[in-house]
Amino acid sequence: MAITIEQVEHIARLARLQFSDAEKEMLSEELSQILQYMEKLNELDTEGVEPLSHPTELVNIMRPDKVQPSFTPEEALKNAPSKQDGFFKVPKVIK
Repeated sequence: MAITIEQVEHIARLARLQFSDAEKEMLSEELSQILQYMEKLNELDTEGVEPLSHPTELVNIMRPDKVQPSFTPEEALKNAPSKQDGFFKVPKVIK
């Protein structure tokens, strides 16, 4: 299936793009080649082939969550440069 210059102009108008005459000719040829390739792919026998959402199996590679002891508030604040009422004290950034 060949894409005509008029079809390229129509698509360009819909996309609000402007092309020179040479660019329109080049796009017409390139789009036609893409469609020819898609037609070739349509010739493949896909009977019995399951549709895929991804080309490879997705596997979760993260480790399982484990509950472990955490720092106490005193341990977390031990090296804080400034603290107040059990929290880290930071400079004000909003005026």
